[in-house]
Amino acid sequence: MSSQALSQLNILDFSTLLPGPYASLMLADMGANVLRIESPTRPDLVRALPPLDASGQSAAHSYLNRNKQAIALDLKQPAALDIVKKLLDKYDIVLEQFRPGVMQRLGLGFEQLREINPRVIYCSITGYGQTGPLKDRAGHDINYLALSGVADYSRRQGEKPVPQGVQIADIAGGSHHAVMGILAAVIEREHTGLGQHVDISMTDCAFSLNAMFASGYLGGQIEPQAESTMLNGGSFYDYYETSDGRYMSVGSLEPPFLMQLCQTLNIQQHIGKAGSQKSDEVAEFKDVMRDAFLQHDFKHWCQVFETLDCCVEPVLSFAEAACSAQAQERQWVKAAHVNEKEIKQLTNPIMKDHGIQNTGGKIGAHTQNILKDLGFSPLEIEQLKQHKVIA
Repeated sequence: MSSQALSQLNILDFSTLLPGPYASLMLADMGANVLRIESPTRPDLVRALPPLDASGQSAAHSYLNRNKQAIALDLKQPAALDIVKKLLDKYDIVLEQFRPGVMQRLGLGFEQLREINPRVIYCSITGYGQTGPLKDRAGHDINYLALSGVADYSRRQGEKPVPQGVQIADIAGGSHHAVMGILAAVIEREHTGLGQHVDISMTDCAFSLNAMFASGYLGGQIEPQAESTMLNGGSFYDYYETSDGRYMSVGSLEPPFLMQLCQTLNIQQHIGKAGSQKSDEVAEFKDVMRDAFLQHDFKHWCQVFETLDCCVEPVLSFAEAACSAQAQERQWVKAAHVNEKEIKQLTNPIMKDHGIQNTGGKIGAHTQNILKDLGFSPLEIEQLKQHKVIA
């Protein structure tokens, strides 16, 4: 896919933190022209997130805001709103992440902007959506997973839910669904000439991630419980400790894979219990597997299963994953040179050959250039700066 696949899309991004910026990052990597609207007085909290990269900026902020431009506007001032409305001549896709009603109070709601440009596509990412009893409530990823039912059965029996290492509701819920919604609206606009409001609720989206087991409950009244399903610890599909405290992942569900696993662990005599419908027999089989893996250390099992094709892989640390042969071949990480500084970042998994034009920089890094393109004179720009409309 060409790195300019979305070069005809122009996006005003009002979002901060993770869900919105990750969505606009994916779009920017695919060629979209993304302009971030930043507050000069309330910086994105990700800017303060350590560690710093070689540019002296937060590494997370540099990554999430690469390949974008940024303008700093105080949206509480009428002059700033006038600038946004001028930008709508070019930037006809809006991405925002405020609570419902905030953009309307600023004069920048969907209905208000649609009067200026009927083609505007307006994507709102919120925790609970634009409607419903929770729409005005604050929340974070952990809350969305809790309310969607995901956290309850993603744990061990008798133990508390565990905070996830990645933000599932924020990214798989908010970011990815926002990108899909925006692109779908762009396609529809080609036929109708009109934009629309894309309402992304991270809790709605997290609930939809129950795809495998929701059907069992909705169609057969079988509710997923902790360690009760084939994929959440209710079968031998699980993690197993090695003698040195590391772990191996086992996903050998299909019969040929299971047979090879059992032969490798020398536990063929127990294979009949692996697929049993009796929970006690499944537990017995898992105990046998635990004992087998504890016979040797992590390195031993990595070497044993490296040449076998039976869905058994080592649990790697992030550093190990980033340096793995798979990471090297598939270009999971790319080094970019920005202002003569080498900065390593995650690549876009769809756009392996995308270039990094710039990384997230200082607040309003491109303000003056953007205003010049809109026709503002140097004197007008200086006056806006003096009145603290821009930064």
